Amino acid sequence: MWGPAEIDERFDAGLLETAVWTPAYLPAWSSFSAAAATYTVESDGLHLRIPPDQPLWCPDLHEGPLRVSAVQSGNWSGPVGSTRGQQPFRSGLVVREQQETRWGFTPLYGTIAVTCRARIDRRSMFSAWLVGLEDQPERCGEICLVEVFGDAVATDDDGRPAAAVGSGLHRFRDPALTEEFSVVTHGIDVGTWHTYAVDWRPGSMAFALDGVPTKTLAQAPAYPMQLILGVFDFPDRVEGVGPTTPELVVRRVQGRALHRLQLPADERGTSERA
Repeated sequence: MWGPAEIDERFDAGLLETAVWTPAYLPAWSSFSAAAATYTVESDGLHLRIPPDQPLWCPDLHEGPLRVSAVQSGNWSGPVGSTRGQQPFRSGLVVREQQETRWGFTPLYGTIAVTCRARIDRRSMFSAWLVGLEDQPERCGEICLVEVFGDAVATDDDGRPAAAVGSGLHRFRDPALTEEFSVVTHGIDVGTWHTYAVDWRPGSMAFALDGVPTKTLAQAPAYPMQLILGVFDFPDRVEGVGPTTPELVVRRVQGRALHRLQLPADERGTSERA
């Protein structure tokens, strides 16, 4: 009847645990099949890929062509034709396929860490973020653990790997929050394993990269959130770059909630786990 209070996902079962992870990106705005991720679970973790033949995501609605492979730790929507859904990306969106309510990991406060590596080029990116469930429209803030664009991956003056790493808070339509997102260059190679983490408490958030503190914010969303892990491709963003296969490999997700989500009675039947 509840999402788990803790998660230590090592993706070592040989398949994706679909009681926890929905392998489609915001499927209510299109359909589960149209938004499905291309993925495999291998010995080193969850591989999210975007092969050259993967279809565009919401091609008739999203401004600019976009391809996505992502998994999310929660999913729900209102009925077809309603406006009740997660992370609406433009005004006037309506649900095209009603989603089963599934709360795989939906903490209210706690510590969350994602260990991953990525292969991206100048027209792709990867990200890991927590976002409000939007059971109420204003509960939509985002805690971004990591966001890296391929054109922000380079080397420093001494030829060592470096990457501009974005993290922080996006307020979106939450009137209680203030936008507080920034990008800082770190001497890391995103193609090797790194751990991106946040300690989310009432009124504060502390971010870390490989256990080293990077920033602290004196505000925080005050409602349950779900985790989304994804790799993105923007086909028209860079001229002269041919088809590639961007990939995000997630080795481990660790999370410990201070509070966990209790479902309303009418939603429990669709979310109970064996």
